[in-house]
Amino acid sequence: MPDQLPEIELEDRGSKGRYVLRGPGGAEAEMTFTKIGEHQIIIDHTEVPDAFRGQGAGLRLVTRAVEDARAAGKKIIPLCPFANAQFRRHQEWADVLKQ
Repeated sequence: MPDQLPEIELEDRGSKGRYVLRGPGGAEAEMTFTKIGEHQIIIDHTEVPDAFRGQGAGLRLVTRAVEDARAAGKKIIPLCPFANAQFRRHQEWADVLKQ
């Protein structure tokens, strides 16, 4: 178990982007998103390799997206099944969930 979890990096590519955690040996946990206009993002995919299993990496990625969306006044559409399940578990995120 690492002493310190890696920092989440945001890669912004215009209309798309991803949050990524880089691990040992080049392993990457990622959550990809698509921007819809200025005020919404769609979380479309979350992938966590075995190197990150049991560390809450997927939840950390979604949590970071929620924090960033909240700070920017954006809404999230969680099309990714994992992200959607996290939104159902975390009622405190309702303010950024696109209804």
